[in-house]
Amino acid sequence: MPAIGYICLGTNDFDRACAFYDALSAELGGKRLFPTPHGQMYRLGSGAMLMVTRPYDKGAAHPGNGTMLAINLDAQEDVARIHAKALTLGATSEGEPGPRGGFGDFAYFRDLDGNKIALFWSERGKK
Repeated sequence: MPAIGYICLGTNDFDRACAFYDALSAELGGKRLFPTPHGQMYRLGSGAMLMVTRPYDKGAAHPGNGTMLAINLDAQEDVARIHAKALTLGATSEGEPGPRGGFGDFAYFRDLDGNKIALFWSERGKK
């Protein structure tokens, strides 16, 4: 069955972004994998990979309006823990941890380049 292999997040400060994702991926049970010609690949647990990348067209990286990466966490308490870790690394909160519409627990932040990340835990996807 097809599955998402990796997701790219653009950056304008590659070294700063890698330092952020080095620390955040470790908190998520992941790790830095390998460099690419324009970026750095990470593993976030057992799911899709994440590539922090300089834009291929050499233009400025900017987050898409309505674009968001959502990370499905294994434990409910991880939503608040990982959100707090992201904020200590310089991310900005886009929504404090808590229940959302009966779907589970969610929290939102923007990374150092403004990319929106959702953290969530839900029983619905586990069944």
